[in-house]
Order: sequence, then structure tokens, then C-alpha cells
Amino acid sequence: MERRHRLRDDQWDMIKDALPGKQGDPGRTGDDNRRFIEAIMWIARTGAPWRDLPPEYGKWSGVHKRFVRWSKNGIWQMIINSLAVDADTEWLMIDSTIVRAHQHAAGAKGGSKNQALGRSRGGFSTKIHSIADALGNPVRFILTGGEVHDCQRALDLLKGQNAGAILADKAYDSNRIVEVVTTLGAEVVIPPLKHRKSPRRYDSILYEERNLIERMYNKLKHFRRIATRYDKLATTYLGFLLVAAIWLWLK
Repeated sequence: MERRHRLRDDQWDMIKDALPGKQGDPGRTGDDNRRFIEAIMWIARTGAPWRDLPPEYGKWSGVHKRFVRWSKNGIWQMIINSLAVDADTEWLMIDSTIVRAHQHAAGAKGGSKNQALGRSRGGFSTKIHSIADALGNPVRFILTGGEVHDCQRALDLLKGQNAGAILADKAYDSNRIVEVVTTLGAEVVIPPLKHRKSPRRYDSILYEERNLIERMYNKLKHFRRIATRYDKLATTYLGFLLVAAIWLWLK
């Protein structure tokens, strides 16, 4: 196996107890969990078709079936949650990015809108909405079609969060978002829109730290399965996104 797709022992120790199949868990024992995680990271990083998975990772069809099951059952988010226990919440940052969807991503049952696909002049696209901690580690993701405005899912990202400040660009400057952030007891670090009659003051020095979430997106897009969406189902694309996020936490 390629070294860059393998987990170091210390990285494995950080996530192994959050995985299903431990001794004492109901069902089959996941004695190959480590190899399985590395297989998914290989697919996520290379963007290769499932059938091209090297045989040392196991039979591709079995790995694929298991990945889909874990994605539907929220296992990847559970791993992120276990890592985010150590999140630096001195401040949190929210932002979004758009990814183009390959033509193979269209055609899922129930229609594209139910699978976080939006159509524009450039074709299908998906928007990734996320919240990251003060170190630029991803905490939560929400997927929508690419045409959805940034602030429409901000409240869902903020739900249940606890931080000293919330950083976001002026696309998130709405009365409702400011109200919710204030209710959370956090400082509002969002530049005001030009049309505001009474522009709100904000910490422009702290705002500069927002570049960390932009850099987070750049790192996520190093994974080819993230940079271009190939998956028909939003749950499986989100699964790959969370796997890439886990890798960022482990780095």
C-alpha cells in the first residue's frame, strides 16, 4: 500500500474507539477497520473508480457497500464528533464553497434537488456549508444545491455551538444571524453590508483569522472525490467529505 494513504499508529489510536465493531459491540467485529479506513482514504484522495481499488485493500464491492452503509448510518460524523471534543472554540468560522458535479452525479431517484444538486449555466453544482474551529478544523457540514445562498443554512450550522466569537464574511450579515450569535453569547465578527443604516462595529483584526476556513476548503479539495462530485447520492458525497475532514483532523 502507498504510505501516504496509510494511517500512522498515533493517528489510528485517535479514532479506533469511535468505530463500530469494537470488542463488545453487537454484530460482527471490525478487525479490518483500519484497512477499510485506509481504502476509503485512497478512493477519496485519488478520485479513482471503485473498481480500481487495489486488491490489498479488499474486494472493491465489499468496501463500497460498507462505505455506503457507514455513510447512511452517520458513522463518519460520529468520528468527527469524537475528534471535535478537542476543538478550539475560542472562535468558530462559517463559510461555504461550490464544487462542480460530474454528469454522472445526476439521475438519482427522487430528483437532483433531494440530492443537494443545483443547476446553473455551468451545469450541476453542490454547495458545501461548513463550520470550523479556531484552528481551521472542520466541525460540521451541510450540503445544498449550488444556487442556495450562504446565509440560508447558517443557523443550522450554529445550532448547539458554543464559542467566544463567530467569524463570517458579509454574506452572513443578516439581522437573524446576528441575533442568534448574540444569543449564543458569542461576539459577532461579521463585516456589515454597505446598505446598513447603522453599520455594526466588528473586530477587523480577529476577522483576518477567517482565512483558516478558506485554507481548510483548499485542503479538502486536494481530495479529488471532493474537488469534483461524482456521487449521485448526497449521503455518499458527504461521506467522502467527512473522510477528508477526518484526515485533516489527524494531520
